[in-house]
Amino acid sequence: MDIMTLFGIIAGVALIFGAIFLGGTLETFVNIPGFMIVMGGTLAAISVNYPLNEIVQAHLAAYKIFASRKVREIDVVNTMVKIADISRREGLLALENIRTENKILKKACQLIADNADPLMIREMLAIEIASLRNRHHIVQDVFKRMGAYAPAFGMIGTLIGLVQMLAALHDPSTIGPAMAVALLTTFYGAMLANMFFLPMAGKLRSRSQEEILHLHIIFEGAKCILENNNPRLVYEKLSSFVPPKGRRDG
Repeated sequence: MDIMTLFGIIAGVALIFGAIFLGGTLETFVNIPGFMIVMGGTLAAISVNYPLNEIVQAHLAAYKIFASRKVREIDVVNTMVKIADISRREGLLALENIRTENKILKKACQLIADNADPLMIREMLAIEIASLRNRHHIVQDVFKRMGAYAPAFGMIGTLIGLVQMLAALHDPSTIGPAMAVALLTTFYGAMLANMFFLPMAGKLRSRSQEEILHLHIIFEGAKCILENNNPRLVYEKLSSFVPPKGRRDG
């Protein structure tokens, strides 16, 4: 589990609600029509903007952020060193029997076992990176759009509240609820965008960059093993992808 993502959301929500409780009561900030305008409008706009499978894919990716543990670059390097050690002791064909849930790593092992040309490995890397970037761009864009739509529908709710207030100036009892809708929809839109949607897009972008770096390590490791399967030399070459402080783990 990504603790920092969960911590950031919990801390942000706690501080906002703490400020609310210090200045009044929570009931003051609860307005069902306003929330319906912001959340319903945002979901409706996203449904128009993207097909269902891309929306589902985006939310599954967001779930994986919380569920999956961040993989360090040194861990990927060490995995490639272990593969180099196996290939040196048992031969390249032994890599066909390696079991892993990482499909990219499995593909790299297969390329090594097949004694693939380094140029082919470079082409495969370029294809994998382009495909990954395209998939992740769609996922990130869904949350970026939601981050833009939520404040926009907050402003729409503000206009609705102001119209209702101006239309009922003769009845002072309606001014308060109408003004609440006008102000709280803007609050809901800003909070959802800046506390959830935009940070989620940023986190997904960060994870995308990490995965691309892992692809470079895996495929560069595959080339290095084919050229010289000395585990020490493989480590020395791949450790360049790792910050100096992290290389001690190798």
